[in-house]
Amino acid sequence: MPLKLDIAPNRKTSGLAAAKHAAKLLRQTLKEKGSASIIVATGASQFDTLEAFLQEPDIAWENVTAFHLDEYVGIAITHPASFRKYLWERFHQKLPLPLKAFHYIDGTGDAQAECKRLGNIIAQHPIDICFAGIGENSHLAFNDPPADFQTEAPYLVVNLDEACRRQQLGEGWFPNLDAVPKQAISMSIRQIMKSKTLIITVPDERKAAAVQKTVEGPVTPMVPASIMQQHADVTLYLDAPAASLLKK
Repeated sequence: MPLKLDIAPNRKTSGLAAAKHAAKLLRQTLKEKGSASIIVATGASQFDTLEAFLQEPDIAWENVTAFHLDEYVGIAITHPASFRKYLWERFHQKLPLPLKAFHYIDGTGDAQAECKRLGNIIAQHPIDICFAGIGENSHLAFNDPPADFQTEAPYLVVNLDEACRRQQLGEGWFPNLDAVPKQAISMSIRQIMKSKTLIITVPDERKAAAVQKTVEGPVTPMVPASIMQQHADVTLYLDAPAASLLKK
């Protein structure tokens, strides 16, 4: 099915629109169910969305359980590129009320055991809203092409391809390519697709080719984010540069 698109002039207004959409859904879910579960993403694409989301009023954060989308294998929480560090500094510690729970990924120990631990937890928490972006290689979370569309396990240990690793370097998270880890723990494609609503924020011209393939191309593991064409409720929040190659 065609993906819903929201195209804004710049990344700031795009992030604001995504945050307002998510906050409205979260308030509604909390009113109806009394609790909610969300997936929170990281990376440069999420800066404006998370900043705006934190400003949204009247959210009962104490009834919200959050899950972490992906994390590098072998990176300590003190590392500048740690996604746990990112989420704590940019989101978790800034909330006006403590969350019911935040289930972080720890990639410093037995990665397979960590996948199993988190899988057992998320199985008890149907996801209401998933925040995510897509990579320059069209990855969804850290599911690089060719992505695994079949595995039901909620979390996987994945190999990061060079395009993905160069993106992390280019965004300034690491001093050189050799410093970028070659593996990560990622939420699986199947688990992401189980989310009731997907809020996908994708700014910047460097993502334009990935956006075009995701939105207008066929569904294929070589374009992991294209799987979202099969989701019932997904909105891509784009700025004008990210949408610049769309034909329709």
